[in-house]
Amino acid sequence: MPEVIFNGPAGRIEARYHHANPAGSPIAILLHPHPAFGGTMNNPIVHSLYQTFVSRGFSVLRFNFRGVGRSQGLFENGAGELSDAASALDWLQSFNREAKICWIAGVSFGAWISMQLLMRRPEIGGFVSIAPLAKHYDFSFLAPCPASGLFVNGEKDVVAPPESVHSLVSKLKTQKGIIIEHKVVASANHFFDGKQDELTKICSVYLDKRLSQEG
Repeated sequence: MPEVIFNGPAGRIEARYHHANPAGSPIAILLHPHPAFGGTMNNPIVHSLYQTFVSRGFSVLRFNFRGVGRSQGLFENGAGELSDAASALDWLQSFNREAKICWIAGVSFGAWISMQLLMRRPEIGGFVSIAPLAKHYDFSFLAPCPASGLFVNGEKDVVAPPESVHSLVSKLKTQKGIIIEHKVVASANHFFDGKQDELTKICSVYLDKRLSQEG
């Protein structure tokens, strides 16, 4: 899990990177929760997702948005963080030019940013969106959602209430062949306290299913 530093739009970006062999291995990028509320690339859910992708042969990158940890710059509430994510994906692809499969996953605020990057980068073929802040941010840009993926939220989440996530998923318009799945973790809060094993299992099962279909 080597530490890496690469250049982003606002200066250096701090990250952790796992490189998979052989050449052509799939790639994944992970986006952390809101920086103003303690979100970093070391968030337990982000770290668990990192290990999930690593164990399935992915080259995986998680990084700190601008102004977090050793990443330079100041928080910009979306636009700057989207630019950071695009730079992170560029960096990841520069070391994995033969990768045919590309995934993105985000948690809370990171889920909102990840879905925006999904709309801009057609090479992203799958996503995992955990506790998306559908009550606080506009997701109407997903028109239509360009890739199949998974939304997961907690039943007792007061930050991203279940009804807001359900409304988001139900309103998504999809193209032919695009399938959106939605799972709710019973009794889980926004941080999935005490429910992270269940969350990890849901994400792992979904990822395995998708990989078996694409393999």
